[in-house]
Amino acid sequence: IIIISASIGLILILLVLLVIINQRRKSEALLLNILPAKIAKRLKSKEVSIADDIENATTIFIDLVGFTSFAKDKKASEVLKILNNIFSRIDKLVAKYGLEKIKTIGDGYMAAAGVPEPISDHAEKAVEFTLAVRNEIEKFNTETGMNISARMGLESGPLVAGVIGDSKFIYDLWGDSVNTASRMESTGLPNQIQITENVKQELESVKTSYQFTPREPIEVKGRGIMHTYFIERAEII
Repeated sequence: IIIISASIGLILILLVLLVIINQRRKSEALLLNILPAKIAKRLKSKEVSIADDIENATTIFIDLVGFTSFAKDKKASEVLKILNNIFSRIDKLVAKYGLEKIKTIGDGYMAAAGVPEPISDHAEKAVEFTLAVRNEIEKFNTETGMNISARMGLESGPLVAGVIGDSKFIYDLWGDSVNTASRMESTGLPNQIQITENVKQELESVKTSYQFTPREPIEVKGRGIMHTYFIERAEII
């Protein structure tokens, strides 16, 4: 009886341990879906304030043009299905090009190259990502018969990256370069990728081959008059 009782007790302990381990794995997986792995590790180690000065990175804003008016007469489930389809495709491209997804804002998408780990070719990765996003949206339109387009804006420069909030926390970015990237999107044109002079210089410093189409100087809130460019891959002659 004693042996049987001890065996049952041991089995119960093992089962409890397995449940705890499984729940811990689920919690860690959920945390990694919310935060970059490096940041999640710091949060688990009980680091109180997670904020990093990033010397140079490229921030990307993407907005689905006219999606709000398109969605106003649609059922919520239909709108969610379309957004999930598009954003899931973009998520895969984020992973492919080694970027970090920051967040979605309604029908907008924010990502960055060079955070939380600095990389020297952040501008190039960001541009290649946005070119791929545009191709993917065209593919989506072909498959669904829809006519979705996107404005995309990029800026390179210093920023602050960190975790904000105590319970529903998020990893977010702040700084002048982040605000400017947002302005590049909002002042851009559908199906175009608008970049700043900073991004152009970053690309030229690593000897990439792109075609830069200058725009007329534009007034940018908080920055005044700026010289910006639409970017494409250079044509091979």
